[in-house]
Amino acid sequence: MAKSDSKFGTFGGVFTPSILTILGVIMYLRLPWVVGNSGLALAFAIIVLAHIVSVCTGLSISSIATDKSVGAGGPYYIVSRSLGLPIGGTLGLALFLGLSFSISLYFLAVVGMEVTPTAIRVCGTITVVLLTVITFISTSLAIKTQYLILGAIVLSLISIFFGSPPENPEPLIGTPPEGASFAVLFGIFFPAVTGFTAGVNMSGDLRDPKQSIPTGTMAAIFVGLAVYLALAAFLAFRVPAASLSDNPRILEEMSLWAPLVTAGIWGATLSSALGSILGAPRILQTISSDGITPRWFAKGHGKTNEPRNALLLAFAIGWAGILIAELDVIARVVSMVFMATYGFLNLAAAIESWVSPDFRPDFRIPKTISVVGAVVCLLLMIQMDLAAMAGALVVMSALFVYLQR
Repeated sequence: MAKSDSKFGTFGGVFTPSILTILGVIMYLRLPWVVGNSGLALAFAIIVLAHIVSVCTGLSISSIATDKSVGAGGPYYIVSRSLGLPIGGTLGLALFLGLSFSISLYFLAVVGMEVTPTAIRVCGTITVVLLTVITFISTSLAIKTQYLILGAIVLSLISIFFGSPPENPEPLIGTPPEGASFAVLFGIFFPAVTGFTAGVNMSGDLRDPKQSIPTGTMAAIFVGLAVYLALAAFLAFRVPAASLSDNPRILEEMSLWAPLVTAGIWGATLSSALGSILGAPRILQTISSDGITPRWFAKGHGKTNEPRNALLLAFAIGWAGILIAELDVIARVVSMVFMATYGFLNLAAAIESWVSPDFRPDFRIPKTISVVGAVVCLLLMIQMDLAAMAGALVVMSALFVYLQR
């Protein structure tokens, strides 16, 4: 077992990877467009509704994490110990594949990149190799890299808030008549809030998971909510609607110093991919330790039990997604996998609180919160992409039948 001083605390192990994934590239390149098409009132509604899922799921995770010892494997460990190995294994394998494929999704929206198959394959290969090398050398090095990225994002936000936006004759409060529909706006924004489990995925590398997971996860969720609401209000009051809707580089152009925003965009892109490449191997390592997948992937290296064997498979899957270069299709299914994960986590918390007499978490929440979280996840899956939902459910059902046998 790794010594405690080789593991991570709340800030480095949970808060930092979670907040970096939440404050991702969507904040820079999609939030201005959302505000320009929705107005402040509807933008606030979209941001708050999207955070209902993350808040409910974060509270459910916190409740389960403070009831029993949480081992390595993050969401897989929580669900498998609550609902059994077949369901947990189904969710864990789907989540591993989703995280692995998502490694290839994050760098595409970086400003200035022409999205062609060749660009995807060349730039994506360079990116995923670089991130894999950093993670292969040491998880500690990857965490320290995230500190630098967090600093870049903070500086970019300061540059935006203290910049010189174009003159705005009238605050954009109501929805403009030519704005996009609520369903389109919500679907574009929602992936911004799906990164809050990045810290939970690091559960096996934490000194005190029962303390760090609730504190770090909920802090990241609420800090992210505050930043999104503040930035949406700033844009609605200070920037003309036309600039928000038609100029994807508006944040760079209006900032105090544009290179800081460019650095923030790159940092947000790379940190999101880094969160996936840190989390996916740890989930596979725990699944393999339970005998669901080959135990070769359970083997760790060094005193910190680094999942290098599992990392190689995650790298191969992420690279395959890049070489396929049909990332829109991958993104649809990945989104559904994440949403199903959140639904199962809420369901696990609800079942534990209702049927388990020895469920006595230190972090208590009303039972209805988990139920609301599970129901909202299901409704949003139907609303966002019914075809992708059906595809994800078919894959997960096949995995469940296989694992039961």
